[in-house]
Amino acid sequence: MILDVLEHAARYEALSPYFAEAFAFLRREDLHDLPDGQYEIQGRKLFATVVHQQGKSVDEAKLEAHDEYVDIQFVMKGNERMGWKSRGDISVPAEKPEEYPDVYFYDEPPVSWNTVLPGSFAIFFPEDAHMPMISDDEIHKVILKVAVNL
Repeated sequence: MILDVLEHAARYEALSPYFAEAFAFLRREDLHDLPDGQYEIQGRKLFATVVHQQGKSVDEAKLEAHDEYVDIQFVMKGNERMGWKSRGDISVPAEKPEEYPDVYFYDEPPVSWNTVLPGSFAIFFPEDAHMPMISDDEIHKVILKVAVNL
């Protein structure tokens, strides 16, 4: 997991051939004005989802992880807490809902928490189970999905 501010994003662009384009999307002048929905950047190799959503409590959330995509979660409004746990340390079997491709849910608590403030992003790799959207606030964010297998 990586937690940083958008001003430092260039440091991470070498981690994936799609990261430079992903961070360029987050630097769009009209980013805050985009309606909620999905935006294809490089087809299914790189796409973004813009959401306005009320945060949830820890009791309403589950750890999640993905095999096929890296998540870059960028907060534009609200203070979002995100939990983290290494997938290798999870002892319960994953729940795999059929309606959500590439999402695995785990009924275990995170081992660490970070508050992601507006202008900051978190990167979650396939080995990072994460619990996003924890907040008393409404969250306005962009979730970028970056394909692992090019």
